Amino acid sequence: MAFVRLSFRQVFLALLSFSLVVVGLPTGPKVNAETKQTKRPNVILVFIDDMGWGDFSSFGGQAVQTQHIDRLAKEGLRFEQFYVNSPICSPSRAAISTGQYPQRWQITSYLSNRRANDDRGMAQWLDLSAPMLVRSLHESGYATGHFGKWHLGGQRDVGEAPLISEYGFDESLTNFEGLGPRVLPLKDAYDGKPPQKHGLGSDNLGRGPITWEDRSTITETFCEAAVEFIKWADKRDQPFYVNLWPDDVHSPYFPPRARRGTNLRRDLYHAVLDTMDEQLGVLFDHVRQSPRLRDNTIIVVCSDNGPDVQAGSAGPFRGMKATLFEGGIRSPLIVWAPGLIDPSQAGTTNDESVFSAIDLVPSLLDLTGTECPAGVEFDGEPLSKVLLGQSNESRSKPIFFRRPPDRKRFQQYNHLPDLAVRHRQWKLLCDYDGDRIELYDVVSDPGESQNLAADNPEVAQQLKTQLLKWHESMPADNGPQFKPKKRK
Repeated sequence: MAFVRLSFRQVFLALLSFSLVVVGLPTGPKVNAETKQTKRPNVILVFIDDMGWGDFSSFGGQAVQTQHIDRLAKEGLRFEQFYVNSPICSPSRAAISTGQYPQRWQITSYLSNRRANDDRGMAQWLDLSAPMLVRSLHESGYATGHFGKWHLGGQRDVGEAPLISEYGFDESLTNFEGLGPRVLPLKDAYDGKPPQKHGLGSDNLGRGPITWEDRSTITETFCEAAVEFIKWADKRDQPFYVNLWPDDVHSPYFPPRARRGTNLRRDLYHAVLDTMDEQLGVLFDHVRQSPRLRDNTIIVVCSDNGPDVQAGSAGPFRGMKATLFEGGIRSPLIVWAPGLIDPSQAGTTNDESVFSAIDLVPSLLDLTGTECPAGVEFDGEPLSKVLLGQSNESRSKPIFFRRPPDRKRFQQYNHLPDLAVRHRQWKLLCDYDGDRIELYDVVSDPGESQNLAADNPEVAQQLKTQLLKWHESMPADNGPQFKPKKRK
């Protein structure tokens, strides 16, 4: 089985190398030897699916030594008050791609099959008119590649969604949550069990070549494809932007070294986390070992939302994936850029700056010297000095959250708040109608254990007013057929 899997990878990487070297990038910009800007930094965004704030050992995790990611933190910066903009995958990915709240694009929960999306009043895919970070970089001269989970269109039975390349990527390789070239999982290919194809309908959609691999090696293939792409761009002296979006730690878990005789959810989770760290290390080492890349590359690592139930760790925080408590929306953030960060700041922790994924888009545009698209108003704010350790400022505006409306269908979620806002030290949660207010000082009480609404009525009223105004300004996220269960 290992031989067959390896031959699949070799075939894909050979095709990728051929397309890059022989055919070139027909949709990419021409690089003029007289005007090329070799000093514009490269960017790699590692966006990990369903990983908790406390899973990296550099963020307090004790079950797994994430040594390769920890080395980035030791050589770079750790940020402890960074948020993603949704506690679930697709809207979180829309936010970090556009610099805008995902509700603007009618992506409020995970993209599923056509009927489920319609029932929830959701788009079938991210609109091509969205202000994509990658498109701005591509149009300004960057080589652009996406390797990993997409989940912004082209999943299940939605086969007419745009290809990933249409959003501004020169090359892509994804899984069953996108279109174009894909690697789909062979699962249960150990312990004497025959491998089973598990494409969730993606293999029936066409729109790109498909290979099948053992589930535990798919991130390895993504990393190898990303390295080949980086080598190609580096030879052209062309700056590059790469998405590396692994989904190993999203259930179900299929590590190569599963503990035989057990299916304990947390054990399996830790095994895939360990393997993912090793696989990402190949990419990190390639960049670190090249002086040209090391001194001119920014690597950003974070998670798309909190951990799933009985899997990862939210550290000191309350809540998990799909909830608006800190454990669902606060993410570890590591920024590695040894050629750009002051050496005296390497290995330090920023526990003051409050900002979120939508702020990364204008910040990275600023760091790469790329103009913002005309007529676009980002919800994010440029905080490039924060990312390089030159400032501990926070974004000036509050960060607003709306949780996935379909979670109301599940009994374990239907009593939880619908909306949240974080501003300065304060975090307020409430329902759509403003009832059931909870107010926390999450600096002194990160576990959200003491509701201070009654003691701080003016703060609570001000934040509630701002939150409800924002909520009303966003498109409604309940479809015509969506009827959440009533809370008891």
